[in-house]
Amino acid sequence: MARRHCQALSCCLVVVLLFILASSSSASTLEHMCKYVATTRKDIGYDYCIKFFQANKTSAAADNRGLGVIATQISRAAASDTLKRIDTLLASEKDKKIHARLSDCRVLYSAAVNLLEVAANLNAVVSDTYTCENGFRVLGVTSPLAAEDARFLKDCSIALIITSTFW
Repeated sequence: MARRHCQALSCCLVVVLLFILASSSSASTLEHMCKYVATTRKDIGYDYCIKFFQANKTSAAADNRGLGVIATQISRAAASDTLKRIDTLLASEKDKKIHARLSDCRVLYSAAVNLLEVAANLNAVVSDTYTCENGFRVLGVTSPLAAEDARFLKDCSIALIITSTFW
C-alpha cells in the first residue's frame, strides 16, 4: 500500500513538473529568442527585445513562429504610426526640400506597411528605412524622423532575425 502511494505521489509530481515545464516553456521561448536576437544584433539587446514583445500579450505564450508573426505585426503598427507622423509633418512643412524628402519617406513607409502586411520581404523594409534617413543626410539636415526610423529599424530587425530562423 505504501508503495502504491509513493508511485501515485511520484506520478503526480511528474505531472506537476510537466505542467510547470509546459507553462514556463513559452516564456523561455520568448527569453531564448530575445537572447538570440541580442547576440545577433548587439545594438538591439535583450531588454529592448523583451520590451518590444510586451506590446502583444500573446507573445509570452507564443512559439518561435508565433513570435515571428507578432514581431511582424508590431513592426507594421510602428510603420503605420510613422506614416501618420509623416503626414502630420508634411502638412506643416514649408521648406520644399524637406517636404520632398518627407514625401519620399512617405512612399517608403507606405510600401513598408504593405510589405509587412504580407510579411513578404523584411529586407526591403529595412533597406527603405536606411533610404529614408539617407535622403536627409544628403541634404545635410537632421531627419525629423530619426527617432522613429531608429526604432522601426530595430523592430523590423527583430522580426527579420526571428523569421530567418524558420528557413
